[in-house]
Amino acid sequence: MTRPFAAFEWMIAWRYLRARRAEGGVSTMTWISLIGITLAVFALIVVMAVRAGFRTELVGTIVGANAHVTAFAFDSQDDAGRPQRGFAQGDPALAALAAIPGITRVAPLVRGQVLANSGAASAPGDVYGISPEDLASIPRVGEGSGAIGDLGRFPQGVAIGSLLADQLGLGLGDRIKLISPNGARTPMGTSPRVNVYTVEYIFTAGRPDMDRIRIYLPLAEAQTFFNREGRFDEIEIMVADPDRVEDWMPQIAQAVPGGYTWTWQQQAGGYLRALTMEDRVMLIIMSILVLIASLNITSGLIMLVKNKGRDIGILRTMGLTE
Repeated sequence: MTRPFAAFEWMIAWRYLRARRAEGGVSTMTWISLIGITLAVFALIVVMAVRAGFRTELVGTIVGANAHVTAFAFDSQDDAGRPQRGFAQGDPALAALAAIPGITRVAPLVRGQVLANSGAASAPGDVYGISPEDLASIPRVGEGSGAIGDLGRFPQGVAIGSLLADQLGLGLGDRIKLISPNGARTPMGTSPRVNVYTVEYIFTAGRPDMDRIRIYLPLAEAQTFFNREGRFDEIEIMVADPDRVEDWMPQIAQAVPGGYTWTWQQQAGGYLRALTMEDRVMLIIMSILVLIASLNITSGLIMLVKNKGRDIGILRTMGLTE
């Protein structure tokens, strides 16, 4: 039995690659087969690279500026007896979550919607009240994200998305007015709250739906602005591997008894379904390309073997196996 890729096999292959036109176009057919294999492998690599790169970029923009898991609970009631969402300051759930192996960050948040205004321009805003340390650790917003401004000055102002800044015509050092319908409680009812802040930081997370409405306020200021003194609305959790976030869900549920959780995969369900559809379409396109190349190579090799039947007979007589 001859070992695979023996020296004489390389010699025969090289002989046919250099075959003359008078010998039946063997060299031309061989080169066509070789190019067909190369193109098939090239198509396979390109499709896989495009698919992997697109998924990495899309998922990176989702998890790079959002929580991998959001935990919240209804632990009290408001003045009207309705369940109030949130946690008390210093809730033991924070320490319990931080102690879970594989959880890289636990941050309390205050959430609220406002109308952002500058001059004659206005736009809706989604406010996140967060501590400066937690803001700095967000991959696509904090340190090293390519944002402009001094993150150290965040406690004296606000951080806003780049598209929101463009829409309102704001730059660093400009003033932005935030208007919330849920302001101070008075004997006449709840009056709107209006505050003016200095823009100290402008970030680009890479997703228009975030860069157009996202506003970060210092946590203590957000608690005052939204009447959350001594409380926060939810807990932002980051894990070591976002793709395996479900592995941490049982432990997170134990750390927040009676609470609710919301993963980034549930939040980005539409994007993930689009990725799945893209994978299927690319698989079909790749299969068609490889099939076409395979048929061309197969037909060329069959013609080659038929044309070289006499040469094959001589090689068999010399002792080569089938």
